[in-house]
Amino acid sequence: MKAIWNGAVIAESEHTVVVEGNHYFPAESVNPAYLRPSSHHTVCPWKGTASYHTLEVDGQRNPEAAWFYPEPKEAARQIAGHIAFWKGVEVTG
Repeated sequence: MKAIWNGAVIAESEHTVVVEGNHYFPAESVNPAYLRPSSHHTVCPWKGTASYHTLEVDGQRNPEAAWFYPEPKEAARQIAGHIAFWKGVEVTG
């Protein structure tokens, strides 16, 4: 699987975890050069508190387009150490 935004491959892995239709990529498969910190957080009742990254490629920013669960709840332990994408990021196999 690949996560592509603004012409750049943000992440690539043969081993993603699919939860609620979203592909979670292992953190080590994500290119950190495209990630910028964000103070945004959301809470899912069964996964826990999500943290976000803004994507930046060639000067273009996509706020909070990547998310992860630093300490997922037990029901979502399979996505620990993984990052997912949305907001126009194309995930293809």
